[in-house]
Amino acid sequence: MQFVPYHQLDGRPHLVLDGSPTGGTVLCVTHWPGYPPPRAVAADLSAQMAFLLRDHPDLWAGVELVSNNHFDQDGTVAIHALVDPASAVPNRALLEDVAAAGDFAVYRDRRAARISMVLSAFADGRSNLALPDDYPGRCAVLYTEVLGRLHELCADVEPYRELWGDEDATLTASEAAIDGSAVSITEHADVDLAVVDVPPDAPSAGGHRFGGDWEPGLHPMAVHNATDRLVVATIRGRGYQVEERYETWVQLQSRPARRRRDLLALAARLQDEERGDAVWTATPVSGLVPMLRSGEGDSSIERDRFVAIVAAHLRTAPPAWDPFTPVG
Repeated sequence: MQFVPYHQLDGRPHLVLDGSPTGGTVLCVTHWPGYPPPRAVAADLSAQMAFLLRDHPDLWAGVELVSNNHFDQDGTVAIHALVDPASAVPNRALLEDVAAAGDFAVYRDRRAARISMVLSAFADGRSNLALPDDYPGRCAVLYTEVLGRLHELCADVEPYRELWGDEDATLTASEAAIDGSAVSITEHADVDLAVVDVPPDAPSAGGHRFGGDWEPGLHPMAVHNATDRLVVATIRGRGYQVEERYETWVQLQSRPARRRRDLLALAARLQDEERGDAVWTATPVSGLVPMLRSGEGDSSIERDRFVAIVAAHLRTAPPAWDPFTPVG
């Protein structure tokens, strides 16, 4: 197949991988909410589904163009699987791990984590690649450039150390803090919650998310590799954060995912109790990774009280997001 930038499809018949359909879309294969994938290829990641599509050519017979409306690791691997199968298929396990590192911030093979870091560095401008200001143009340049590099990245990521070295060091330090018990993780299985207690001197440089975003604190891959819980509450001193992981936004196939609860209501509840300098904010439940934060000021709420309020909200609030509801 041939990759064509999304904004240059001009209604020609095409396959969309990992994004949403547009004019001329014959088949959209994605884990995004609202667009059920064909049952024969349904999987957690769009990249996994792209490899499965190779076993079901009847689903895309006669279609020669493939595209995506955004740039990230999962979309890149998915498109690579169909435009360069001679390179992609032998590296399938590693490439699917790259997609998981980008989307879910988990990895099995450290090479995959580093390749994901490189792709994120291309997307956020840390490479020497000139990127247009407009997002469709950026996606076009990124896909054109990166699709041609995936084979060499899989063969040897070392030449790209300038783009992954610093972040990789933070990942190592974050994993050491967790493995060495400086960081403790307590799980509340009934509400799918992990409470991560982090000392003030723990690594704080963070790590990338998706195609160019950045999250401060412990490296996200270190935390997500250490717990399967899909709601993560992080406590560092008197600063608090709650994250609903990306796995709860998509149509996860490998296991049932407890439905998201609205963090905006939880922020309001915590603000009512706040007597310190903290200003509690939250992002909408429809976002890729909804976040609740206590802000820069110290909170007056004790650690155990915070955990109790969060757990009670997750236990009693109604579900507020269903990725399996079809669009329209």
